[in-house]
Amino acid sequence: MTVARTADVAVVGLGGLGSASAYWLARRGASVIGFDQFELGHVRGASHDHSRIIRRSYHTPEYVRLTAHAYDAWRAVEAESRQRIITITGGIDLFPVDAAIDHRTYTASLDAEHVPYEWIDGAEVRTRWPAFAQGDIVTDDVMAIYSPQTGIVPAGQGTRMMQELAAARGAVLHGNMPVRAIRPVGGEVDIVTDEGVTRVGSVILTADAWSNRVLAELDLRIPLAVTREQVSYFPHADLAQFGVGRFPVWIWMDDPSYYGFPMFGDLAGLKGAEDCGGSEVDPDTRTFDPDPAMEATLGTFMEGLVGGGFGAPRSTTCLYTLTSDRDFVLDRLPGYPQVAIALGAAHGFKFASWFGRTLAGLACGEPVAPELAPFSFTRESLHRPIERAAWMF
Repeated sequence: MTVARTADVAVVGLGGLGSASAYWLARRGASVIGFDQFELGHVRGASHDHSRIIRRSYHTPEYVRLTAHAYDAWRAVEAESRQRIITITGGIDLFPVDAAIDHRTYTASLDAEHVPYEWIDGAEVRTRWPAFAQGDIVTDDVMAIYSPQTGIVPAGQGTRMMQELAAARGAVLHGNMPVRAIRPVGGEVDIVTDEGVTRVGSVILTADAWSNRVLAELDLRIPLAVTREQVSYFPHADLAQFGVGRFPVWIWMDDPSYYGFPMFGDLAGLKGAEDCGGSEVDPDTRTFDPDPAMEATLGTFMEGLVGGGFGAPRSTTCLYTLTSDRDFVLDRLPGYPQVAIALGAAHGFKFASWFGRTLAGLACGEPVAPELAPFSFTRESLHRPIERAAWMF
């Protein structure tokens, strides 16, 4: 049977990275068709809910350099949409004595890229943001990296915005249409769904927790751990003290590692979460009910951080899809140059627009740039057995 080409590029998986890919492809003038197994904007993956951290502070010079491109790529979306995406709040990375995460990897990387920051002690943290003085864990011997460029990007809103911009430029995005197989045919690819076969010139795979199910058709696989994570919104009688300008984005750089946000948007609660604290799950059978034990542990930490006064939280869940080294995947598949793949390794949303811009280039025939080498599909560290210790940075 002869199948005519339907579009230049197909995108499989329309979360943050896939929606960004569809947008940047359409912006380049490519014809785009996208598929998601669930409704657009669904809550089963990792690109929904309220907010994500965007920051310059990272543990290698390569990531610090990449963050500049992340901000730039989001600014391009802001310019076209005429809506603000990045809200600058300032942020602190808090290092207790003998922290599991080495602050020197951060300060050295920031120094190497000439990114401004301040190295301040707990007393200075409490002076600048008085809410921390109400708790008891930001003691004088806790040290912090203050990064003035840290901020917030809205996950659900940002994903929806890129879908709308892509559609306005002609992209055809299908929700509730699972891809059953991808089959390279010559230099093209057939996408098999319950609706039939769609032939395209190239494919971008951004299926996140479901990536190995798509790769299996090509006899490829990556060691991945999919965990069910939880974020909580804590009501408080005085939420104004946690507003943007009075309270920063924060990360507790230890094991366990926690993170949180100032008040942002219209939610009536202070957001906090544990990083990599959830159990491993099957993405198709995971539950959505809050875990009371995780809520209690996080609540205790939040009280230690900024004092009491919190009410019962409202919690929501998402999935982390973690690689062995917790580095990204962004490459063409070995043996299939017409198929590109990306994984954000549970810290990718801040880079989503950059991912989309870069993937669009690969799908349109651009060479793999040297700076993508750490994210190669064939790198040795990606194919090692999963080890949790590698996720702590």
